[in-house]
Amino acid sequence: MLKHYLLISDFDQTLSFNDSGLLLSESLGVANFAEKVAGLSRLNLVQEGAELTYLLRHDPEYRRVRRDHLVEVGRHIRLKRNIPLLASFLAEGIDDYRFEFYVVSAAPEEVVNAALEGIVPPDHVIGTRFEYAPSTGEIESVVRVPAGYGKVAAVDALRLRLGVPGERIIYVGDGSSDIHVMLHVNQGDGLTIAVSESRQITRIAKRTVISEDASSVLVPVLEEIGGYSPSDIRTLFERHGVMIQDWDRVRTDWLTIRDCVAAPEKIAELEIVTDHPRLAVGSR
Repeated sequence: MLKHYLLISDFDQTLSFNDSGLLLSESLGVANFAEKVAGLSRLNLVQEGAELTYLLRHDPEYRRVRRDHLVEVGRHIRLKRNIPLLASFLAEGIDDYRFEFYVVSAAPEEVVNAALEGIVPPDHVIGTRFEYAPSTGEIESVVRVPAGYGKVAAVDALRLRLGVPGERIIYVGDGSSDIHVMLHVNQGDGLTIAVSESRQITRIAKRTVISEDASSVLVPVLEEIGGYSPSDIRTLFERHGVMIQDWDRVRTDWLTIRDCVAAPEKIAELEIVTDHPRLAVGSR
């Protein structure tokens, strides 16, 4: 009997190298996107990850954005290597394991669909959805925003619709906007994978993989779920036309060391990322 798993990936800086909000801002000539996002974060005005959605609805500099602008940004996003290989691995299944691959992101769905066109079908992408005014094409309302707890709700809805138990959920993300959903997946005994060295996320994720190749997330999947050894994984990758060139396991501990009598300004913080493979995957 095939074992059915659900692998869900974030998009911005998980499958891509870029933040779609930053690229959109650059295309509009808006220079202070990072400052606007930081300001919204300080105020806790919106769920983390939903800052771009708020700006698109309420900031005068973004009100001129139309659907075509979002599609064009998606076409120019720089993707990580071998996303088609990752999708193909999962679609074919591995031994007795079958995988459904979905992308859940707070980025506008027009951006994600344009970036992943021909790789991930639109019905496997859950992004922020807008309604547009028929007469002007202006963003009129927000239908959904999979950010913060909204991402938890999206993952749960997928799990229930596909009939996948909690322990067979795999979630891949990169930053603080993925914290709520990772905690939720961990609570259900699923597998969480971080693809950045952000301290907020690596403390929560069960595994961390650092690579510019999207197929690298298969390594913890194969090890944790399939019980594959490193040599088995290398052989499987080579059978699919790629080879793992470098694979280093690094252990990092974060310590804040405080002298009992030192002034606060003398506190030293040392960064020594939990065990994770650091991968370089190349074509044969």
